[in-house]
Order: sequence, then structure tokens, then C-alpha cells
Amino acid sequence: MAIRLKSRKELDLMRAAGRIVHEVHNLCRDMARPGTTTREIDDAAQALIDERGARGLFKNYPTYQPGEGFPSTLCISVNECVVHGIGNDRPIEDGDVVGVDCGVQLNGWCGDAATTILVGHVAPEVVTMCEATEHCLQIAIDQIRPGKRWSQIARLMQKYAEDRGYGVVRDFVGHGIGSTMHEEPKVPNFVSRELLKNDIHLRAGVVLAIEPMLTLGSREVKTLDDGWTVVTLDGKASAHYEHTVAVVEGGAEVLTDGR
Repeated sequence: MAIRLKSRKELDLMRAAGRIVHEVHNLCRDMARPGTTTREIDDAAQALIDERGARGLFKNYPTYQPGEGFPSTLCISVNECVVHGIGNDRPIEDGDVVGVDCGVQLNGWCGDAATTILVGHVAPEVVTMCEATEHCLQIAIDQIRPGKRWSQIARLMQKYAEDRGYGVVRDFVGHGIGSTMHEEPKVPNFVSRELLKNDIHLRAGVVLAIEPMLTLGSREVKTLDDGWTVVTLDGKASAHYEHTVAVVEGGAEVLTDGR
């Protein structure tokens, strides 16, 4: 498992891409209101990415040939949709939770982050789940430092979620990131035999896209007939948060926080 370490200059280039991702998230928060469609949000995100001179990492993935691959600029996932939701003409409703995952490449370097937007009067148990998911991500950021093993951090994330009764999605995990969106290593939010066998030893220059996904019920998911949209098997709500995070001397540096 070859993990490419990034230099300070490369981290700064990734932060520049991360600023655009952060800007897209802010745009989505402003637009995610009852009556707005996810397609309208997706179109606006594409326009902003184009205006900033960047390239969206999701549209037409994995071939990047026009009309092939993933059909949206964003992965925009509502309620029971966990990941890979496609923008469409369904109006957002009061009480929805809207997951927005955005990745861009700028000057050859990538940023990738996700957030879950709460629209209007969201059910209290869903709000609490979203807060717990975001806290799982913060646990990772707080724990990262050179010399640690990822399994130590993943165990804390998993315990926090499962102690509160949430499902920890296992079918999708985080990833290394750099000049391409998906690099080694795979970054699970739970401990498995595979992780313990091939643990990630953190050192300065490692960059990870960390993305916990929790559900209000079962952790099991299924993919819809479009081949992309992933929903909870029991139809209960889910949440997804992600940051691109660099391991640096003394701790972690979040590259998609807009700084």
C-alpha cells in the first residue's frame, strides 16, 4: 500500500481546491430551502466551480467522457439516501436532510468534503444523528497526529456512533487524496480485520478524505436501479460529513475548512 506524502507546497495547493469546495457548500446551504430542487442546486454548484476555474471531480466519473459515468456535479443525497444521490426535479421539503458531497480539482490538486444540511423543522432524532456524525469526524480530526495508527482513531469513531445506537455504514469508506481524488489508503470509520491487517501508520504528509456515514437504523444499504444512488435498506435517514485532512507535525490540518 503506497501512500504518497505531500509537501507543504502541495498541501497549500490542495487547500486552494478546498476553498472552492467550502464555497460550494455555503452556496448549497443558502439554496437548500423548501421548493428548491436538487437539480437547481447542482447546476448552481457547477456554475460556481466553472467560475473559479476548477474542475468538478464527480461529473462523468469515472471515465470523464461527456455523457458517461456519474451524471451530477454534486453527490446530493436526501433523507434515506446515504451517498451518490443524483440531482433531480424533486423539490426539497421542510424537514429534509440534504447531504452534499463536493470534490474539485484546481491546478492539478484535489479537495473533497461533504456536509449534511438540515432544512426547516427536522425531526429531533435526525438532528441528533447528524450532530453525532459530524462529531465522529471531529473525533478523527482531534486524534490525528504522526505516530498514531488509523485503527486507534477508527475504533473511537465507531464506539461513539454505536454506543448511541447508530448504524455505521461499512460499504463505503474514506480514501487518500492528492493529485487524484482516490488514492491509497482506504480509510474506514470502523475497525475490521482488513484494517488491522493493513493498518495505516500516520506520518506528516499523509492526506486523507475522512467521511463518516451514520444511519438512524440499520447500517445496511442498497444501490438503486440507476447504478449510483445508495439508500438505507430500512428507509431510515442517514447523515454524511467529510473533510480533506492532512497529517502535520503536531496534529491535523483541515484543508477544506475554507481558510
